[in-house]
Amino acid sequence: MTQKRQLIVQEDPKSPIAEAYRTLRTNIQFAKIDGNLQTVMLTSAGPGEGKSTTSANTAVALAQSGKNIILVDCDLRKPVQHKIFGKRNRGLTNILVEDIAVEDLLQDTEIDNLRILTSGPIPPNPSELLGSAKMLEIISHLKSLADIIVFDAPPTIAVTDASVIASKMDGVILVLDASTVRPEMAQKAKELLVKANGNILGVILNRVEIEDEHAYYYYYYGNEHSRSK
Repeated sequence: MTQKRQLIVQEDPKSPIAEAYRTLRTNIQFAKIDGNLQTVMLTSAGPGEGKSTTSANTAVALAQSGKNIILVDCDLRKPVQHKIFGKRNRGLTNILVEDIAVEDLLQDTEIDNLRILTSGPIPPNPSELLGSAKMLEIISHLKSLADIIVFDAPPTIAVTDASVIASKMDGVILVLDASTVRPEMAQKAKELLVKANGNILGVILNRVEIEDEHAYYYYYYGNEHSRSK
């Protein structure tokens, strides 16, 4: 899968999928009426459900609204954000284990208002690092550097990493592959996040089939909208 295909919000902004991400952006912005929702974690029930691609496109959509966004890859087992954005992989784990400032490893992207903190080298103890006091300090500092921070976390059921940091987030979004996820797996993921005191904002059903006539309507409407400006 190429970078262009993965960052569909940027590369194909008139598509139904890009429109869905903009709807998600609106939902996130209004998700916490009684306070500022600044840290959002995306996770999935199991591997291969598209949560990293979803995290990247969500961050792009938020940045396109004019917000200052940082995308953090805290999947310290199978990180991919550095590949999606074509960046060097020095980041979170380097800060956690070395005396390096967050600002030194934040990387600009081709998207206005979007910076990325990649995972860094894969460590032998991801859960311990994510649950450390140093991680809390990093999250707190990131909040002083951006309007919204999007965290790409590992699958919830496979490992404990997501549960470890769920309670540190203002909100958690569960990404599920509509074509493959089993109901009991989705329920288990929800239970683990709730047990970890995670504030679940909602669920994204990924890879939902779109009927051809609906897809045509979205493209037609988008094109007509652009012509009318």
